[in-house]
This record gives sequence, structure tokens and C-alpha cells, in this order.
Amino acid sequence: MSQQTQLFIVPTPIGNLEDITLRALRVFREVDYILAEDTRTTGNLLKHYEIEKKIFPHHQFNEHRAIENVVERMKTGAVFALVSDAGTPSISDPGFLLVRACIREGIRVECLPGPTAFVPALVNSGIANDHFIFEGFLPHKKGRNTRLTSLACEEKTMIFYESPHRLIKTLNQLAEYFGEDRYACVSRELTKVFEENIRGTLREIIDSFENKMVKGEIVIVVAGKK
Repeated sequence: MSQQTQLFIVPTPIGNLEDITLRALRVFREVDYILAEDTRTTGNLLKHYEIEKKIFPHHQFNEHRAIENVVERMKTGAVFALVSDAGTPSISDPGFLLVRACIREGIRVECLPGPTAFVPALVNSGIANDHFIFEGFLPHKKGRNTRLTSLACEEKTMIFYESPHRLIKTLNQLAEYFGEDRYACVSRELTKVFEENIRGTLREIIDSFENKMVKGEIVIVVAGKK
């Protein structure tokens, strides 16, 4: 008999609630508890699908001290699902530390396939996607310039995550290190009603966003150096 899975990593919609899978809904109904980056966000998702389940917070500010307790409960037979606010947990979101702890303790972990923001952004960009690197969020301060310098000669397509209030700053820095004529695409509000994909040179994209109020999660796809 195969070992029972006691931690399910469950991707959740990045915008459109119809992107949840039937398997994800079944797992939510069958597990004992759900670990959520934001209990309110996950609570709204569960309410939409008429699922009642005990939700515990599991985010970057408490994951270190929460892991030991969660693992101990799994050892007594409890089954958990881990979710982030949107997309796949541990991809620029909490999750890695818990997965690693479970593996070290011999606890079976199972990750469901599902939404991840950078995949539709990459495909929508029209930029070469046969080889790419995922950078996630650049360091805010320490190491940021070093990282950008190391990426300036990268030949693979590069993918970054960014928040609305830092978008212009990051685009300007990308133009500074990569050149204003480097082709790129900025995607925001993916899968939602107001989804937007702005393509062009970094200079053109900066001009497009410079005097615009930007909302929503953002993915920046940048062509590699030719």
C-alpha cells in the first residue's frame, strides 16, 4: 500500500475563479486543514465553492515558527492542504520551507498542477520561450545592482515579478542595465476582465506606464541578449 499523502500543495486561481481544478476542490473537501497565506482570500475562495474547512495562516512572517507544529500534527495523521493567495505555493510565495521539512521527516508531499502567473505571461509575450529563466522578485536593496549586472548578458528570456508601486523603478533599471531597445512585455491582471499585455521596447513600455495608475500583480518578460 502506498504511503498516504499528508501535505497537498494546491495552486489557486490567479484571477478568474473558474481556473480552479476539480481535483483541487476535491482535495479541499477531503483534507483536515488548510494552510493559507491569507485566510480571508482563501476563505472567499472556499465560500464561492461552498466548502467549509478550518483554515490556519501560513505566511512569510510565521512560517518558520509554524512548521514544527504542522509537521508534528502530520505525524499524528492530520492531512493538510497548502495554498497561497494566488498561483502555486512556494513560487515566490511561502511553501518551500514546509515542503523541505516534510521531506526530511519522511512525510509524503503531493503538488497538484495548476495556475502559475509567469506561464501565461511568457506565452502571451511573444518572446522566445524555448529557454527561459525565472527570477521572481528582484532584491529590493542589497544585491539588486549585482543581480542586474549579472543578468545584462543573459541570452535566455528572463521573467520577473513586480508590484505596481515599484514597476516604473524596475523598468527604468532594466533599461539602464539591458538597454532601452531591449524587447519586453509587461502583463498585469492576468485572467481577469481587465487583463493587459503591453509589448515593445523597454523605452516604449516605460512611456506607456509612466503616467498611468497601475494595479494588480505584474509579470515582466524580457528578451535575452542577442
